Amino acid sequence: MIQATIRMTMPSQKTGAVLGILRAVLEQCRDDARCLSCHIYGDVQEKNVLMLEEVWNAEEDLDHHIRSDEYRNLLLALELAAKRPEIRFNTISSSTGIETIEKARRQAR
Repeated sequence: MIQATIRMTMPSQKTGAVLGILRAVLEQCRDDARCLSCHIYGDVQEKNVLMLEEVWNAEEDLDHHIRSDEYRNLLLALELAAKRPEIRFNTISSSTGIETIEKARRQAR
């Protein structure tokens, strides 16, 4: 799996337009069976900070997405950012859930 995150600080007058672009990317991702999840987040402590998080099944699936028109629009929107966006691509080889918490809590006793 590949987790892609983009964290961006936008000028307040551009936030609405960029949010529209992010929603178009989100809709495209959610319609694509190769995308495992896609979410848009806002930072509650920092005004005008947005984050797009996507999880893709494989690198080639992400590559296909990056070549799309919606992603090109996202890249153009990033040029409006108030400061350099943080862009990360993380490879995930395994994932766990509540069982990790349960295991750690049992060992603490």
